[in-house]
Amino acid sequence: MRFFRRSLVGLFLSALTLGVLALAVQVVISAVQVRFADSGPAAPARERLFSASVVTVQPGTATPVTTAFGEIRARRTLELRSPRGGTVVHLADGFEDGGAVTAGQLLLQLDAGDATATRDIAQSDLATAGAEQRAAVAAVALARDDLAAAEAQAVLYAQALQRQRDLKTRGAGSPAAVEQAALAASGAAQAVLSRRQALANADARVDQAAAALVRQGITLAEAERALRETALRAEFSGRLSGVNVVAGGILGTNEALGLLIDPDALEVSFRLSTSQYARLLDAGGQLLPASVRVFLDVQGTPIATKGRLTRVGAAVGEGQTGRLVYASLNAARGFRPGDFVTVRIEEPALQGVVVLPGTAVGAQGTVLVVGEGDRLEELPVTILRRQADTVILDAGALAGREVVTARTPLLGAGIRIRPVRGGDAADVPGLVALTPERRAALVADVKADAAMPAEAKARLLDQLAQDQVPAQVIRRLEQPVGG
Repeated sequence: MRFFRRSLVGLFLSALTLGVLALAVQVVISAVQVRFADSGPAAPARERLFSASVVTVQPGTATPVTTAFGEIRARRTLELRSPRGGTVVHLADGFEDGGAVTAGQLLLQLDAGDATATRDIAQSDLATAGAEQRAAVAAVALARDDLAAAEAQAVLYAQALQRQRDLKTRGAGSPAAVEQAALAASGAAQAVLSRRQALANADARVDQAAAALVRQGITLAEAERALRETALRAEFSGRLSGVNVVAGGILGTNEALGLLIDPDALEVSFRLSTSQYARLLDAGGQLLPASVRVFLDVQGTPIATKGRLTRVGAAVGEGQTGRLVYASLNAARGFRPGDFVTVRIEEPALQGVVVLPGTAVGAQGTVLVVGEGDRLEELPVTILRRQADTVILDAGALAGREVVTARTPLLGAGIRIRPVRGGDAADVPGLVALTPERRAALVADVKADAAMPAEAKARLLDQLAQDQVPAQVIRRLEQPVGG
């Protein structure tokens, strides 16, 4: 048995050895075959084709849009201050933060007791000054009459003196009579001087009375102004902000009470780079009244309004760059001062240009165009504007050529492609031009939505009435309920 077991083991080892040798011979033969096969002629390789979207360039007109971020400001703001000190005896019902007031409305009334008493005293003093002026004028008339009488009497005394002198010359008069007549004439002359002095004093009294009357008039005007200033009224219609006064409080002179803001007179301020600002100037270096659109994102629903550029800041400002530009807003419904908004400014239109997706232009400022045999060629281009996901190029040599809209690392000059034609080179991502049928369907959906608030419905209808509508608004309206 032992011999038989050892014979089986030897037979197994011999078979295993033969198998390994056969495998080695097969490996060597395969290697030799491969070696001889590599040295033979190679089969021709097939060229690989890549699909690429292309558009045909048609030169046209494009209006670049500059995007900036700004802040809503109030063009008409009034700081409410107490013109006089006193106790608050009345406050208007709407005199509170956010309260709406109308022009001329009484906002606040201070205690007017002292001001009324001062006004009444000033009126009495004015009446007294008027009576004094009238008395002074009458005194002047009497003084003139008195002077006229004294002058007539002096003439009579002078005539009497002349008669006594004549009598003395003829020997009929005496020196004593002449002397007595001379003394009487001298007294009459002295009386004339006294009357003239009285008239001068009466004239001076008239001037003093007139000056006193003017002073009392000024005092009365000041008292009436002080009485009017006990009541604070709204100079224009608007809303109140920062109110810090209560009924019964004691106010000091010129104490701040709050702000009155006109919500219908708003503007937006935003900062542009120097190059962006330069593109908004006319030939004379003045700021163009370019159209702007302002957007405020409220929980995914943008509030939009239009406006125009009005002015630019007089100075750059310490630590600032670029230019601070202001634009007035039209019907800024829903906006409030302090809102952070997105501003899109329409620049002057460019002629002979084409709008392409930003992916069509390479890092070296070149585009790929389809040449003969659908092989790609690389052409340099002039980039006029970059905005969002698009670029505006000078059409130039691209006119009529097919341009690849999306470059990939697999595409380059000399590569043959399978062109995928379709689309428009002027399509701008973010804004969609609606067909009349699609626009009508969206408007009907908005009007039929009974759960939508009236303000949001009016805002969406206004956006759908524009030539181009934000794509996110269209997606939200066309999204199925619950999708």
